Amino acid sequence: MALFLEDFQQGAMHWTPGRTLTEADVMSFAGLSGDYNPAHTDYEFARKGAFGRPIAHGLLALVVSAGLADRDGSLDGSAIALLGVNWKFGKPVFFGDTIRLKLTIESTRATSKPDRGIVVRHISVYNQHDDVVQEGAFTTMVKRRPVQQEMPA
Repeated sequence: MALFLEDFQQGAMHWTPGRTLTEADVMSFAGLSGDYNPAHTDYEFARKGAFGRPIAHGLLALVVSAGLADRDGSLDGSAIALLGVNWKFGKPVFFGDTIRLKLTIESTRATSKPDRGIVVRHISVYNQHDDVVQEGAFTTMVKRRPVQQEMPA
């Protein structure tokens, strides 16, 4: 169900379903992005690295987070444009980790155009151990609730 600017309340929070990131996801992302860094794609190289095993691309977890953030459908039909992403990569995401999001409405505001506004959602990405692995904010332009027009008499 699409929500309009007026439906978002500062401080409102909800959790998304989880999504497990697999080796196949990482290899597909490497192919799509062209990022074949051995920290992601070479078990022997990664075994000798800082984490002792391969890690998922940070951007892969961000992209999956964007998908998880939209799973509830609240912006389906009301989102006009993603305006910005402010993001921090705190901890590695490993093959087989399941991530889920805590989304909190950070702020809302009207714009100079009466049919739209801005919603900022704070995103905390948790793994299956309840560690925050990434966090940031998605800023989205959304439609305002249409004004009901009166019928002429």
